[in-house]
Amino acid sequence: MSKRILIASNNKGKIAEIKDYLQDLNLEVIGLDSFPSLSNVIEDGETFRENALKKARVRARETGELTLADDSGLEVDYLGGRPGVYSARYAGPGASDEKNNLQLLKELENVPLEQRTARFKCVMALVDPDDGSEVTVEGTCKGVILTAPRGDNGFGYDPLFLVPEYNKTMAELPLEVKNKISHRAMALQKMRKAIKDRYREL
Repeated sequence: MSKRILIASNNKGKIAEIKDYLQDLNLEVIGLDSFPSLSNVIEDGETFRENALKKARVRARETGELTLADDSGLEVDYLGGRPGVYSARYAGPGASDEKNNLQLLKELENVPLEQRTARFKCVMALVDPDDGSEVTVEGTCKGVILTAPRGDNGFGYDPLFLVPEYNKTMAELPLEVKNKISHRAMALQKMRKAIKDRYREL
């Protein structure tokens, strides 16, 4: 018998990516569209881990399903780890990707390239409502923030985020490469192993 796992997201692309990663496990992957009456979870944590755990705990409690949630964003060393949990709203609530990118470039104006190191970070949390157990894993992808955007295959801060090994921004890399090296891919690899270890019948 397959086990159900709820991905605490309405992002169809994200759900498809996670489904793909877990495809060889005996899991039925569902998204929040299976529970249309749920209200939004307020992400008020100070870390990605706090936000991911809150989303997973709330959704597991509301639905009774094994729940996987994630939170991710960009951390820039020169800015002391900002934008961090505010990555999606760095230029203000509801800000567009373009506005967030402009805000970041403004804050890094005249900062030399060698001081513009950064990382994309993703924390995933798995909560099992049957026994209350919780697992968190973290994935990172290191890079450098450029002075101008390059490429149009990405979203968010992808056009500014140079991956040194490829000398390309996240927005210039082909999807198959991005899906191997991204922070979410790194976290997913670890989470997949955690799920396999924990639910051996899968």
